[in-house]
This record gives sequence, structure tokens and C-alpha cells, in this order.
Amino acid sequence: MASKTRDVIELPPTLTVRELAEALRVTPIELVKTLMNAGVMASLNQTIDFDTAAIVAEELGREVRLALPEAEAPQQEEEGDLPLWRKWLQAEPEDKLQPRPPVVAVLGHVDHGKTTLLDAIRNTNIAEREAGGITQHIRAYQIEHDGQKITFIDTPGHAAFTSLRARGAKGADIVVLVVAADDGVMPQTREAINHARAARVPIVVAINKIDKPNARPDRVRQQLADLGLIPQEWGGDTIMVEISARHRQNLDELLDAILLVAESSDIRANPQGRVFGTVIEAQRKKGQGVVATLLVQNGTLRVGDVLVAGTTYGKVRALFDHTGKRIKEAGPSTPVGMLGFHDIPEAGSLFYKVKNEKEARAIVEKRLEEIEQRRREKRKKIDLESLFEQLTQGEVKSLRLVVKVDVQGSLEPIVSSIQRIAERNDIPVEILHADVGNITENDVMLAAASNAIVIGFNVKADAAARRVAEREGVSIRIYRVIYELLEDIEKALKGLLEPEVQEVVLGEAEVLAVFPAAKLGKVAGCRVRRGVIRRNARVRVLRGDDVLYDGEIASLKRYKEDVREVREGFECGIGIKGFKNFQKGDRLICYTLEERKPE
Repeated sequence: MASKTRDVIELPPTLTVRELAEALRVTPIELVKTLMNAGVMASLNQTIDFDTAAIVAEELGREVRLALPEAEAPQQEEEGDLPLWRKWLQAEPEDKLQPRPPVVAVLGHVDHGKTTLLDAIRNTNIAEREAGGITQHIRAYQIEHDGQKITFIDTPGHAAFTSLRARGAKGADIVVLVVAADDGVMPQTREAINHARAARVPIVVAINKIDKPNARPDRVRQQLADLGLIPQEWGGDTIMVEISARHRQNLDELLDAILLVAESSDIRANPQGRVFGTVIEAQRKKGQGVVATLLVQNGTLRVGDVLVAGTTYGKVRALFDHTGKRIKEAGPSTPVGMLGFHDIPEAGSLFYKVKNEKEARAIVEKRLEEIEQRRREKRKKIDLESLFEQLTQGEVKSLRLVVKVDVQGSLEPIVSSIQRIAERNDIPVEILHADVGNITENDVMLAAASNAIVIGFNVKADAAARRVAEREGVSIRIYRVIYELLEDIEKALKGLLEPEVQEVVLGEAEVLAVFPAAKLGKVAGCRVRRGVIRRNARVRVLRGDDVLYDGEIASLKRYKEDVREVREGFECGIGIKGFKNFQKGDRLICYTLEERKPE
């Protein structure tokens, strides 16, 4: 249904004549006459398109614009499309857009001084810490420098920053990368740079801890230059400021640099336009209900507004600024604490104002139905098997990789070999992040945000990473031999890669007792702890964390009867080909090997 925002009426791509009359607030007869004068013969229930509706609206002295779909899924900017909130911003009248304060995220390696810097900047503008109110830290705050405001998002780390980008809601305009002068570039420093680049956000470097006796800022500059961040003083375009957050040294110079970068960026919004923004974080507090930290990106949020955010909604009962003071409204780039959501909205989700709670409830119910429907459907993954087909069909324009290896000595040869393969095949390969260590949830989130594949060499993917990969549709491939890794990538780029054989776990049983058996030597008396144990499947014998044997199930019985499968909660006897050294407490993992064909 069309809705009105101030004096501009939003209309859907198509609507009936009766709906148009209601939206324009004219009688159906008056609208039909206007259509006839424009040469259009239409009944009240006939559907017309937006262009026709716009012509009629102009005749009646009304201003209309095309309404964007409420639940449109945000796409990645790297694929030539914009997040939904960017589209909404583009729909705002050019003459109504005004400069807004830049939003800054502070990232860097652990213990390099991110929190100290944020506290120093915050306390420079606040004489003493506020007490009481909604919270002492709403993970976002606004300061003023030389008469200009700057908003800082106090992210707990770049995992949160990635989750914002992964959901198409790029919450920051500028990234301040904090690097300790006495420590230099570390793994999380490189990771933070990759996140900022993937989000296409300009970087300002704060070289911290210059007060330390072993500080070597020029070494930091050289390390960053090796990663492609060339200092301005060396002829590059990256501003680097030497600071001491602990002693508040050169903080003004850092803030000047942020404002300088902001001036060269198109950071604008319409304070009178559609109200929308990003959820920074949310939690449920006793006596207050759901407390959300919101970053307003367009329009002016007011007490009493009805908001939708992901799969929840609510009416704004109260707004608080970063000092805990109650406020009645908040404009673009303003961080606020808000009370009123029915449930906890997901961090990074887009919130926006709707007409009333009835409309909000309908949107949320529709989204929940769509989520349930998607759960029933198998998600299409970007994987090496289907890559060539997707490249030729234009569905993807390059191969994006997150690479994790076991030791530093393996990293450079693998990365350089992958790049040479790409050059030979004349297909772009983007390595978003390459580092040493096991595959983590954060690696998978980066891949999900960028439509990438995670490649591992002699590493493991932890349980959290695999859960996120399954949910987000990210392909993880782990290799033990380098030439197999490189061979698979080359075959994928040439369209020759065979479907991957993957392990599908069926169930797990615990050995309760061991019995002699004539043909197999010994069988294990087991209870199925989860899933199902199936005859003719494969089984892995674990004692603690050690794998003792991997083979085929030769015998599966309930009492003395041969059975095809045994489900969770039941006891059974299991015999394994070539293995008889069972012990009480051993775990048997039952699984099958299946080909995962290109989709």
C-alpha cells in the first residue's frame, strides 16, 4: 500500500486506480476523470503502472516517488550493487541532501590501544564520566572538534565491523587503524586492513604508543607500505598520525586527519527524509526491556516513531544520547540508545520508520515466513566446482579467496602460486585475507560478506566457523598437499574440477561393552547418542580426541537380529571390518561420503 512521507507520496511499481485515489487523497471519480483527460480509460479495479500514476499525480498537484521494496535483500557493493540503505539515500532529492558528521570505526590488533584511544577522545570532550541513565557506554558516541561533529562506533573488534558489512549495512565512513609503534603490524592489523578494503572504506592510520622507549614509527610505516598503505609523506595517499593515546598526545592532529578525509568523501543525508539507519548492538536489560544502540543514517528519529529492524519491531518509547541524557529526536550520524523493540534486533541490521504498528507487524511476519521458506530450500553456494560455470554466465566476476595456512613459510608460496595461476588463465583472483592459523568464525564472516571461498592448508576449521559457513553458504576447502590445492584452483578456473566428495555425519554411538564374535573377533555393544547408525556406512573410532581407526561397518544388530539402521536412544551391536580393539567409552562416528555436485 502506498504511504506518504511528508509531502512526497511513495507509490509501488503497480497499483489499482482505487489504491491510487486513496494514496493521492482524491475521490475515485475525480481520479478517473483525470485519467480520461490523459487519454487513459481505466476502471477502479484496473491496475496501472507507476509512470501513469506519476503523470496523473502531477496533474493533481501531488509529488510522488517510487517506493523501494521494504524487504529487499542487500547485495554486495563489490558486485556493482548497493546496500538497501544506500539505494534509499540515492532516492532522496539531491537538493535536500546536507553534509552529515563522518562515522568512524576504530580497528586494530589486540592491545595496540584501541580502547585507550577511544576513551581519550571521549574524555577530551566529556569532563567526567556520566553516571546512571541508560548506560555509560552505548558503544557509539559523538564528539565535536573545531566546530564539526564526528561519530565514533566503539566496536568490540573487527568481527562486529564485518558483521555490519556482511548484512549490507556499512556502518562506518572512515576506519582509523591503530598500530602500536613498539609492536608493529600484527595478524589482526592485516585482518583489519582487509576488512576496511573489502568494505571500500578509507583508512587513517594512528601509530600509537610513540611514548614508549622502543617505539619505531618508521618501521610501522614501512610494514604498512609493504601492505599497500603508502604514507602521504612518502608520496602515497594514506594519512598516518603518530600519537600517544595514554598521554593524549597529537589527538587533535588525528581528528584533523579524520575531518580532512571526510571532506573528500560524499558524506551527506536528508534530515527531513525517510528515517533509517543501522543497529549497532542490542541487549535485554532488567526493568528496561530491549535496549538498542542505533546509528541514524538519514531522516530524524523521534520518540513515538514505529521502527522495523530485521525480524522485530517496536515503538520508540525513549531516546538517550551517549551521555545517558534523554532526548526527543536524533538526526543523521547521531548514535542513540533506544527503548521500545519487542525483541532483540540483530547487530548490523537495517532499521527504518514505518507508518504504524500494524504495518510493522505485517512486514515482520512476512519476513519470518520468508526466512522459514529459505530454511527449507538449499542455499546456493559459491564453490570451486561451480565456479567456472558462474564465471562464464557472469554470475561472478572473479574468484575471491580467504587463505589460512599452518606456518608463515607456506603462506607466500601458496599466495604467489595462486596469483600466477590467475594470470595464466586471465581470470581475476582476489585474496581478501591470507594469514597463519586455523579457520575461524571471523574468516567465514569475511568470506560471506564478500562472496568468497575459504581455502585452508594444514589447518582446521573450528566448530563455530563450520556453523557459520553452513548458515551463510560459505564453501570451506582444506588441503594437506600444496599441489592438490593449486591443481584444484587451476581446474576450477578452467571448468575441469570434479565434484567434491564431502563427509556427511549420520550419527554417533558410545561403546558400553565389548563382546567376542566368531567372524569379526570382537563387536562393540553401543548406545546411539545422536542421529542414526546405518549398516554399510563408514565409521570412525575415537578414543578421546585420537582417531584409532577409520573403516566400514560390517555388522549391525539389535539383540540377535540384523538391522539396517539404529536410531538415537537405542542399543545395538556394531562390528567393524579390520578392527577389534574396542574399549568401553570409545566413540563411533558414523558417516557417508557423498559427491557435492555443482548447483
